[in-house]
Amino acid sequence: MTTEAALLNIAENLPDDLKIELLHYAEYLMNKSLNAPQKPLAGSMKGTFILPLPEDFDAPLEEFEEYM
Repeated sequence: MTTEAALLNIAENLPDDLKIELLHYAEYLMNKSLNAPQKPLAGSMKGTFILPLPEDFDAPLEEFEEYM
């Protein structure tokens, strides 16, 4: 038996007040899945932020001369 057939079988045997609750819950689940935030893809921002680095970027900083 498929999932759809099992759901229909259960829904047919429910009282009317529970059918309404089932409908509301199904609508809630659909809205929840549609509004779920998408996970970002790794590396999707690559190349977006390119900063110009100075030529002496790797040179030691003057503030740390006493520690070196």
